[in-house]
Amino acid sequence: MSKETAEELFNQGLERYKAGEDAATLIPIFKDICEQSPKVASSWICLSWLYLVDNKPTLALKAAQKSVKLNPEDPQGRINLAIAMLDTSQPGVREHIQLAQAMLMVMTELKIEIIENFEDGLRRRPNWASLERVKKWILE
Repeated sequence: MSKETAEELFNQGLERYKAGEDAATLIPIFKDICEQSPKVASSWICLSWLYLVDNKPTLALKAAQKSVKLNPEDPQGRINLAIAMLDTSQPGVREHIQLAQAMLMVMTELKIEIIENFEDGLRRRPNWASLERVKKWILE
């Protein structure tokens, strides 16, 4: 049996998430993906989001920091970092919000995806105060 590539695992994990699978069951898969391909920002972004949805903000913060370090131009990475920072009472949130807003002005096609992610987060974790705040700031 051939070992699946990190990319195959990533795509399968994403599909399972979109199909409604619980974040907690997908975290180990995305941890493996990040270990196999530690320089792929999108994997770290997904892992940080799963941690956020699963209410593990400290782990989310570490994954989001890594994703932003690998790809500072990804607005979702910045948004995840801002949410994790709020959830862990860290200072410096505004910088990431402003950068994400600026990126979304240029990358307008990503705005729809970002809005869908906010809605998904609130479906999976209702009354998520920090996500509500970041959503309001980003979409103002």
